[in-house]
Amino acid sequence: MAAAESNMLAIGTKAPYFQLYDTITKDMVSIEDIRSDKATVVMFICNHCPYVHHVMGKLLETANEYMEKGISFVAISSNDVENYPQDHPDLMKMIADMCHFPFPYLYDETQIVAKEYKAACTPDFYVFDKNLLLVYRGRFDETRPQMNVEPTGKDLKTALDAILENKEIPSKQFPSIGCSIKWKK
Repeated sequence: MAAAESNMLAIGTKAPYFQLYDTITKDMVSIEDIRSDKATVVMFICNHCPYVHHVMGKLLETANEYMEKGISFVAISSNDVENYPQDHPDLMKMIADMCHFPFPYLYDETQIVAKEYKAACTPDFYVFDKNLLLVYRGRFDETRPQMNVEPTGKDLKTALDAILENKEIPSKQFPSIGCSIKWKK
């Protein structure tokens, strides 16, 4: 389980546009379709990553909690499914259904979206404000699978709470650590 760190896209970056296949609804979904007038969370995840598995329960709880407050969430998988068939869109739908994803689970077949977001690992989190400008990027929290510590989502939740309370988001942000994006050769 080789770990990679986020590339930490520059704060203030405009959310790169995307329109990707939603494995749950089978519709094409764009950033404009899911954008919120409060904040939009874009997450790069995949089916097989132990780092994603480690946070998944708390991530779903966090998404449900903050979606009720008007923040939107979307998950994107950009892994090469030829070499990592467990991340195939059919299996993405199966995982999303089994886990009751409350957000779209999009497939980035060309990997262009991951490159435009400078995504490096799974999970990797990006929070955009109502104008789709980046205000937070990095980790869910400090836990890792091998630490035997339950995830809290503290870092992501701190950023989301600051947005909801019209407070400044902490400038000290930490990169996410997880499995590297599985790039096509």
